[in-house]
Amino acid sequence: PTKHPMAATAPQGAAALARDRSRSMGEMAAIPPSNMLLGIPKKGRLHEKCMKLIIEGVGLDFRRPDRVDLAHCTNLPVTLVFLPAHDIATYVGEGNVDMGITGMDVIAETEPDNPDLRVEMEMGFGKCKLAVQGPATAGMTSAESLAGKRIVTSFPLVAEKFFRKYETEATGKTKIKFVSGSVEAACGLGLADGIVDLVETGTTMRAAGLEIVEEIMDTQAVLVTNGKALHMPLVETIKKRIEGYQTATKFQMIQYNVKKENLSKAMAITPGKRSPTVSSLEEDGWYAVSALVEKKHAAKIMDDLHDVGADSILIFAISNSRM
Repeated sequence: PTKHPMAATAPQGAAALARDRSRSMGEMAAIPPSNMLLGIPKKGRLHEKCMKLIIEGVGLDFRRPDRVDLAHCTNLPVTLVFLPAHDIATYVGEGNVDMGITGMDVIAETEPDNPDLRVEMEMGFGKCKLAVQGPATAGMTSAESLAGKRIVTSFPLVAEKFFRKYETEATGKTKIKFVSGSVEAACGLGLADGIVDLVETGTTMRAAGLEIVEEIMDTQAVLVTNGKALHMPLVETIKKRIEGYQTATKFQMIQYNVKKENLSKAMAITPGKRSPTVSSLEEDGWYAVSALVEKKHAAKIMDDLHDVGADSILIFAISNSRM
């Protein structure tokens, strides 16, 4: 029988989208041809936030059996595919998975030039830096001092491109060695003179006696899709739900009453995403106003509204939205 593309030893390309989606993993794992495939990091720093997003934000209902990396949703024709985050960009870019969530660092390493891989939106979580790091005792101020030396990393392509600008005939080519984990231990164990790795809080880096020598790129989780996906209507539905949830997590609804003479001042404070909603009250000369405001500015906005004469100022949480 034809196997699901994930069972192949190498991605089969966008032409394989018209495949028979079945796999000999038991009845639960058989993927209906009508199902869109959504790639989710199976573990690591992005997994928990992705799970919260797809449950609370996208509203997908599913059950994942133990030791199975597929889960079929009961309320939409969607199958979740739990993959290593480092592989998701490749599966989406080659058309084996319709859409997924991964990091910008992963795209830079695995699929930097794939025309079919589309970055649809930044997710706002998983933010960190990909940086060259070296022993804190060495006092290095530039990655140039590591050109031609031994670098250990999980991002060999990015590292090679980065160090190319510092390499000369005198330094020779930088010796890049790939390891899949515990990169920060490489200098202490004598395997490397420096490393290229992700830095989020810096706790692990400092515990290993390292410091940032030079930053390569800022990264965060992004939603990626394949431009030739078979299930584009479902892709758009999921994308729209994620956009709505992102808006809900960033904004709150503010509501207040204000006199007519102060209305223009109050509206200037709360312009909303498009414009505030204004309605007249039964009491002559008074208006009720509601608008979206950013959570991080909500407290000051309430103070400013009070200062221009608004009263009954209320803030409401938004669980989800469609804009």
